[in-house]
Amino acid sequence: MNEKEIKTWLLEVVHPAKGSQNIVELGMVDAISLERNKVAVTLAFPKRRDPLTEYLVGATKATVIRNAPEGTEVEVRTIVKEEAPKKKPGLDLGLEEINNVRHIIGIASGKGGVGKSTVAVNLAVALARLGYKVGLADADVYGPSVPLMTGTEGEVPAAEESGEGKEVILPIEKYGVKWMSIGYFAERGQALIWRGPMACNALKQMILQVRWGVLDFLLIDMPPGTGDIHISLVNDIPMEGALIVTTPQPVALSDVEKGVNMFRNENINRRIYGLVENMAWFTPEELPENKYYIFGKDGGRQMAEKYGIPLLGQIPIVQGIREGGDSGEPAALSTRPDALAFLDLARTLAEAAG
Repeated sequence: MNEKEIKTWLLEVVHPAKGSQNIVELGMVDAISLERNKVAVTLAFPKRRDPLTEYLVGATKATVIRNAPEGTEVEVRTIVKEEAPKKKPGLDLGLEEINNVRHIIGIASGKGGVGKSTVAVNLAVALARLGYKVGLADADVYGPSVPLMTGTEGEVPAAEESGEGKEVILPIEKYGVKWMSIGYFAERGQALIWRGPMACNALKQMILQVRWGVLDFLLIDMPPGTGDIHISLVNDIPMEGALIVTTPQPVALSDVEKGVNMFRNENINRRIYGLVENMAWFTPEELPENKYYIFGKDGGRQMAEKYGIPLLGQIPIVQGIREGGDSGEPAALSTRPDALAFLDLARTLAEAAG
């Protein structure tokens, strides 16, 4: 393993906003150093903030780890071209791009597998169908699903210079909603090997450095559980409240308590708009009046009563929800029972938000 070999590996790291050019061609690889089993790569950026800094750092690190001998320690540093090499300080991101957003609401869940992203995407579409201006930021940096669920895989958001000399990212627009996800900047199946701080910084860029414009609602599809990313979101972004998604069975409901306690923690203290019970019952499309409670009945209602929060909606299982998510056509676009449930949820949330 030598410097020339490492530079060859880095030809794989393409800058999404620069067409098909990689970081080597762009002259961004300022230095490569090797010491025993440690590799350090220094990336050079201009003074003007590159909105994809955290993505490029993560992609560079992942590429070297994938190609280097097992056990190699990899560090990626950043410098500003006009300044002496030094470790780049924290992100300098303001709130200018979300100043015209009326409501910023997180869509959260205590555990994975409850259909949180499905609810988030369909709620965004339902709000748009009701005439609201809506955006959705996919905050699950380790498992982004918005590109697949909205049929926007393969699209790469453009960037433009703002009035302050910084670059901002332009969201993808479809179904009347503005979408943003780290998935637009990573190849399908690419694993993002990021520690907590790097993931938090990338996520903040996906929200604060996006040209959202005037919105009634900006929904943030949060990763499941509670952790660094959640704390970073509520501390650095003016999220006014959250919607918690669960399923009826006890194993899911037991994790709702974690989410409720997190948002009610005195250091976070955000409003919980209510609980959404996903997969509340199964309804065959040919028999829309029939309800089969295959995961238990009214578990979400009981949990909402226990914690004194509203039950904002119950979403049935209809085969079309899964098919719509896989095909990129959200179920909320249809007239089936599941679509009507999402529209009812959207109306209830809009009324609660005021």
